[in-house]
Amino acid sequence: MLNQTEIATPTAARRKDSLGCLSNQLHKDLEREAGDFTFYRKCRRQDNTSEVATPASDRGVLIGVSLSAGHRRRIISGSRSAMHEFDKDSVYIRNFEDDYRADLHGAFDFVLVEFSRAFIANTGYERSGTNIAGFSARPGSKDPIFGHLAQVLALALDRESEASPLFIEQLGVAIGTHLVDRYGSAPAQSIKPGRRLLSSLHEARAKDMLLAKTEGNVSLEEIANACNLSRSYFIRAFRETTHRTPHQWLLEQRIERARHLLRSSDSSLSEIAIACGFADQSHFTRTFTQLVGTPPGSWRRRAGN
Repeated sequence: MLNQTEIATPTAARRKDSLGCLSNQLHKDLEREAGDFTFYRKCRRQDNTSEVATPASDRGVLIGVSLSAGHRRRIISGSRSAMHEFDKDSVYIRNFEDDYRADLHGAFDFVLVEFSRAFIANTGYERSGTNIAGFSARPGSKDPIFGHLAQVLALALDRESEASPLFIEQLGVAIGTHLVDRYGSAPAQSIKPGRRLLSSLHEARAKDMLLAKTEGNVSLEEIANACNLSRSYFIRAFRETTHRTPHQWLLEQRIERARHLLRSSDSSLSEIAIACGFADQSHFTRTFTQLVGTPPGSWRRRAGN
């Protein structure tokens, strides 16, 4: 499950957050936890300057993606410092093993994901057959893939009631996989894994667990553990076996159940929405229209009910 902390107004009780930001200067401060991931949204409207400082720790790795242009930050390392400009889709990577100091200049709007060391180690091994030695990315460099994923994640965090924990967790896996593939440094002799499929037993078990919780709040970690697989291996194997991500597959099953209820019952659209695991009728209508091509009310009339 995702835990939520949202701070929309200044507070004197919490001066600095877990990333070293001054919380009472933030217009938006969102934090969600999901197993190996912690998701953040940090937004400041004021055009002022502040300092961020965090000591070295064993927390893992952080990727930050800028949702807007105009931010600058001076990153300080020992006696050296460098100013970096952040445009929309610009990124930076922080390894929590190192002390971090930076002066933040101007307004900013960032989506950030913190990954545990276990996730980075497991993903590196599964992607390249070796451990990740570190990450190489110049602060402020642009990455359109991260930019696109960050926009989707920002919307999901802002509208959590319509985004299942499963979907947000999959976004974390997608961002972490791209981080490892694009920026992770590994030995040249790393071994590329071949195609991986779920066994029929694991495929059936995974589908049963996805369907068992109507609200969709089963986590990928729970399913992967039940199959004795790591989360990233499970997601890749599920996709290669079914040609769908777990979230896509579950949405299709919900829509198929909704079609059955639309044809065979007199239940209202709002009742069908809840029965099929959607947040409300509006969420159901949007999803149904996107996947089927027509609103559920129109589809029901054409089906003869």
